[in-house]
Amino acid sequence: MAEDDGQEKTEDPTPRKRQKSREDGQVAKSIELVSVAILFFAVAALNLASGFIYSNMEKIFNDSLNFGIVTDPTTKSFLFSFYAVVKYSAMAMAPVLLAVFLAALFSNLFQVGFFVSWKAIEPKGSKINPIKGFGRLFSMKSLFDLVKSILKITIIFSLAYFAVIADEENLLRLYDNDVANIFLFLMKISFRIFVWILIVMTILAVMDYLYQKWDFEQKIKMSKQEVKDEMKQTEGDPHVKSRIRQLQAEAARNRMMSEVPKADVVITNPTHIAVALRYDQMNMSAPKVLAKGAGRIAERIKEIATREKIPIVEQPQLARNLFKIVDIGEQIPSEFFQAVAEILAKVYNMKGNA
Repeated sequence: MAEDDGQEKTEDPTPRKRQKSREDGQVAKSIELVSVAILFFAVAALNLASGFIYSNMEKIFNDSLNFGIVTDPTTKSFLFSFYAVVKYSAMAMAPVLLAVFLAALFSNLFQVGFFVSWKAIEPKGSKINPIKGFGRLFSMKSLFDLVKSILKITIIFSLAYFAVIADEENLLRLYDNDVANIFLFLMKISFRIFVWILIVMTILAVMDYLYQKWDFEQKIKMSKQEVKDEMKQTEGDPHVKSRIRQLQAEAARNRMMSEVPKADVVITNPTHIAVALRYDQMNMSAPKVLAKGAGRIAERIKEIATREKIPIVEQPQLARNLFKIVDIGEQIPSEFFQAVAEILAKVYNMKGNA
């Protein structure tokens, strides 16, 4: 599926892409699954609450058709009767309406979870654009929905036809039956049609749900460039981050170099590594590493030490150990006390401060 940038959308969507699509109201949802759930719950409610519905409908007919109970045909009595009809009608429809509401609610929660997207109902010019609307009318999705609707209607009519034909012999004999038997026969045929339709519609709904999920995944796939752009937005441009790290390292190095003049001694190995130490007997329990470095940084430390007349002592093994183990600003471990103490003693003797 080529895009305007000429890149194929071959990459799985990132979590950020999924969240953005969800916020925009783009989710994988099958209307067929909702329709099947509503149909099933509605018929189940009719079956379970049939007695309750029948009793309320009976009261409606009794109050509406029994004119003998109306002793005073006034506006007040009419309103009273109208209120009774509305009340019993609402009570009769309540189980079915509640079942339909719960079916619609839970079937949607099952598919997309609990989430309200206000962006999906925001007014947009593209929604009323006749050119885009014409394009959507003849899109692959519209064609698929049309084929799906034709298939549903064909299946429903076919199932109804075969359900009636299966009882053709009894159907032809209905003229010789009373109303109760005719009604019972129609209910039996209707229930059979409903069961067949429900089975087929459930299969179609599951297939449609799987298709909608597949189609949604295809739509939100990303190109390699889109993935890179998103990483830049969320984590920052790698080049910018590299430059920031470089600047931070330079600042830290400059701060370290500014501490070298305070050192008592610089220990080297002698060419590749340099470690600057300071020991203040009044404020430190052990000597502290003020600066360290290898290569050019080591050369820079030695240049500053030479300029500031700080003694430079060649101790290769000690220099390597201090460079590897001790971080800048930390005091040296106890295993190096003896070796460093001997170096400091020599330095103090050189300065005449023994």
